[in-house]
Amino acid sequence: MSGHFELFGCESTLLREVGDSRIKQKDVAVTYALALRSSDAPNWATVNRAIMKRWSFSGLERIKKLAWKVAAAAGGNRQEPQ
Repeated sequence: MSGHFELFGCESTLLREVGDSRIKQKDVAVTYALALRSSDAPNWATVNRAIMKRWSFSGLERIKKLAWKVAAAAGGNRQEPQ
């Protein structure tokens, strides 16, 4: 079975997850991957700054690396974040 899933409100969803101390990096990475494939592009600079504020630059790199793996497994991406 195949299908297309898309996340709307990507930026607000990502920022809400980053701001929630119960949410882990791997969870944010899955949402980040959905945002990569979404036509509702977030402001990547804003999202990335929020991630770095909570977890540091290396945390952002871990999240992006996992997100790209998830997006690739789902069939690629639609957009390249800044």
